[in-house]
Amino acid sequence: MGQCDLLSPARCSPSLPMCTSWHALPTILLQTRRHDTTPSSTSSAQTLGNRMNAGIANRRQPQVAVIGAGSWGTAVAAIVARNNQTVMWARSDEVAGQINERHINERYLPEFALPVSLTATSDLQRAAETSDIIIMAVPSHGFRASLIELAPYLRPWTPVVSLVKGLEQITHRRMTEIVDEVLPGHPAGVLAGPNIAREVVAGYAAAAVVAMPDQHLAAQLGELFRTKYFRIYSSSDVVGVEIAGALKNVFALAVGMGDGLGAGDNTRAMVITRSLREMTRLGERLGGDRETFSGLAGMGDLVATCTSPYSRNRHVGEQIGRGIPIAEILAGMKQVAEGVKSTSVVMKLAADAGIEMPIAREVDAVVNHGSTPEQAYRGLLNVAPGHEIHGEGP
Repeated sequence: MGQCDLLSPARCSPSLPMCTSWHALPTILLQTRRHDTTPSSTSSAQTLGNRMNAGIANRRQPQVAVIGAGSWGTAVAAIVARNNQTVMWARSDEVAGQINERHINERYLPEFALPVSLTATSDLQRAAETSDIIIMAVPSHGFRASLIELAPYLRPWTPVVSLVKGLEQITHRRMTEIVDEVLPGHPAGVLAGPNIAREVVAGYAAAAVVAMPDQHLAAQLGELFRTKYFRIYSSSDVVGVEIAGALKNVFALAVGMGDGLGAGDNTRAMVITRSLREMTRLGERLGGDRETFSGLAGMGDLVATCTSPYSRNRHVGEQIGRGIPIAEILAGMKQVAEGVKSTSVVMKLAADAGIEMPIAREVDAVVNHGSTPEQAYRGLLNVAPGHEIHGEGP
């Protein structure tokens, strides 16, 4: 980022241009207009490829809309806006005004100046109708409704990339599954990894993975986010990346509870390690690749979310461990802790899949069924350990 040193990112000025290795995204959808229709004999992925190949000689930077103005949505919008025309949709007129007039999101990232090229609006149609790529940064409970509202304004086959690490409560759907239902024909993917928003904006080195069913398209879209200090990998394991993102929040609640109780580093390491095992077992059963859970979206994000003082889910768990009622904790937060909403869904998915998840079960008992953190940790310790790799215990 500008003049910054990789090992001393605090020396960076957030207002300096971010160093990038951007190579113009080939014209996947960039020549698409709303009057286009989908050929019945050609898949959307093939159509995208055809458009890309036909338009190589006539490149332009894509127009991007980021839907949602929380801390992570703002951080991603700031990255993308360095090299692309980017508009961010904010529900609040006040937040949109701050971004346009003062180049700051005072509510969610008050310490960081945003690129002057980043604009914001509270008009969803204005944000979406000219965009080539949609990035969804709204909480899981509002994801479907936002897509339904977006649908009339989107160009055909516009890629939709989710930043959301949660599951829909009623349907148990992942976010890309909701995209497939609400916006059939639009390529759906996810960006995930160990990414604390304020650190990414400040210029600390970080990495993430873009997952889409078409890995070639995932790699192309990865260029949208890549900078010198924000490394982007690609994957075709959408299921694994999304399941990992949802589960790590649940396990961060468990680690936070231990921190609130005064548990030591050994306990924290034990819970994180066994949580990774639970994540992998359920993720594989649901169709994810085992390797994904030892990667950025799995182990990487799990470690960051379970240890960072900026982690919302770890914070909620810690406050619960200190005896503060969960309703009071959530009432005092500006943003959503997805793990709280995901715990019951995770337990239903585990039951349907026939997978034992002792740590997730104890978190669910505390969050939804009146148990206490002390009872949760006592319950985990009372279970006899079995085989480390093939056993089902905590």
